[in-house]
Amino acid sequence: MIAAAPVGAQEAPLPYAVAGDAIERPLAGQAGDAARGAALMGDRHKSLCVLCHSGPFGPPQLQGTLAPDLAGIGGRLSPGQIRLRIADMKALHPESLMPAYYRIADAPRVAAAWRGKPLLTVGEIEDLVAYLSTLKE
Repeated sequence: MIAAAPVGAQEAPLPYAVAGDAIERPLAGQAGDAARGAALMGDRHKSLCVLCHSGPFGPPQLQGTLAPDLAGIGGRLSPGQIRLRIADMKALHPESLMPAYYRIADAPRVAAAWRGKPLLTVGEIEDLVAYLSTLKE
């Protein structure tokens, strides 16, 4: 049996610098696309955001209530702060339920196809950052 890598997954994360509570520079040096980020935000199978978060996207009955509402997040946090929270929320809050979408963890219960790979690509993270940055009050 041959195990394929998840579609869109990267082989290894790129290095990044954390300054305070943010990753100020885009992970691959290029800003994301807000329209792609909006589509990814609502994708319950890829980004998983709406399983826990609510906000101005998709039907409310399909949104989560475990995590903060993301309405107005772009007015409360800078793109760099949003980027760190998506890439590695556990760097800020180790007990957070939010997965680290870009950090490689030595988790014992990770499927073989996902071991050693980030959950989202740099492009997907930057697309989410671009979209969430547009959500202002």
